[in-house]
Amino acid sequence: MSGEATSPAAAVTARPGPAAWAVLATLCFIYVLNFLDRQLLSILAKPIQDELGVTDGQLGLISGLYFALFYCVLAIPVGWLADRTNRVKVLSIACGLWSAATAACGLAGSYPQLAAARMAVGVGEAGGVPPSYAIISDYFPSGARGTALSLFNLGPPIGQAIGIAFGASIAAAYSWRLAFLWVGAVGVVTALGVWFFVREPRRGALDTPPPDKVVDATTAAPPPAGFLSTCRTFFTHPVLLRTALACAATQFITYAVLNFTTLFLMREKGMTLQQVAVWYALLIGIGVSAGMFASGRLIDRFAPRWKAAYAYIPAAGLALAAPLFVGFVWAPTWPLALVFLALPTGLNYFYLSPAVTLVQEEVRPDQRTLAGALLLLVMNLIGLGLGPTYLGFVSDWLRPSHPDNSLQLAFYSLVPFYALAVGAFLWLARAIRRESQETAA
Repeated sequence: MSGEATSPAAAVTARPGPAAWAVLATLCFIYVLNFLDRQLLSILAKPIQDELGVTDGQLGLISGLYFALFYCVLAIPVGWLADRTNRVKVLSIACGLWSAATAACGLAGSYPQLAAARMAVGVGEAGGVPPSYAIISDYFPSGARGTALSLFNLGPPIGQAIGIAFGASIAAAYSWRLAFLWVGAVGVVTALGVWFFVREPRRGALDTPPPDKVVDATTAAPPPAGFLSTCRTFFTHPVLLRTALACAATQFITYAVLNFTTLFLMREKGMTLQQVAVWYALLIGIGVSAGMFASGRLIDRFAPRWKAAYAYIPAAGLALAAPLFVGFVWAPTWPLALVFLALPTGLNYFYLSPAVTLVQEEVRPDQRTLAGALLLLVMNLIGLGLGPTYLGFVSDWLRPSHPDNSLQLAFYSLVPFYALAVGAFLWLARAIRRESQETAA
């Protein structure tokens, strides 16, 4: 799989070839493993709690804050390194590391051991997504990136669906430990395949510079972007910063829901592991995938003519999802709960493909991996770090007075965060409109 050197003039008409699609499929599979490893803990929460005596609050910490601290912070130096070295090799090493750590989760005999293994998973996964964003952006030209990145972002729902189906089935038939060991082994083998068969694309080969910035063969190339200058650009650029904050507000909801829905359905709605393995797995796989792909297609259609679509499409999705989410939490039976959850499962994820595409379009090719890491730093440190942690502690706080429905009441407390997330995307839309007006002037 190799990338072709393409001139700026040719980039306008460039179309992704078979090699690009093969690379995209490979990176999507790695993202499936990435998210499967990450979410296996929440999928198997009930048997883990039964064996190790883990509370909801402790579960929220190891699936949220403890994991996010390593995952988000280490993504920054890893992203900077990948922008200056071989991004494919960085991705391969990271995949091998998080897969070995996932297998170690299956060997944990106590909560501290499980927490340490989860932190190691976060260390490895820090090198997974940002390099992939940049590699895809150098295999696919502008105008096709939204669709390509939306297909790549099918990794989380596919990983979650496979994790639910596979993890719940293995746990029901054998042991939750075996699920961690098998998934870890698959990841190590995949890391070796990436190292030997995926090639590094040329940076910026498919980008079309603005007319006033086209360079000829005698013009010196711009110096590489520095670490501090890229960070300063990201955090002082209104569009980039607001994109990250809007995503963070959204992920506070999505990660809190994702990390506790299986436990909620089993403990308070009466589902069994076997039912979770079929019905909830199908809902996640179809619902989130549809949301990821639809939002990416909408971006490729509307954003070239109406840049504010990057913000308005996620805002509309969240506004439609909120009342249906309330119905899911209220539903007295698990079949009715899944009916209410089906549509918001997709609408909740209308933010990711637009946000990733916008950030990749806004920065230079040699800043893409670090910019993607900075996006993940903000949105995951807040969303992944605080969302599950908050929900777990609220449930523990309510459990003495509401032992039968503490998670239900904790889920209700997420509703105001929908309004916060919608407001954040409208705030982003203002920055995009202002930037477009300044560019036109």
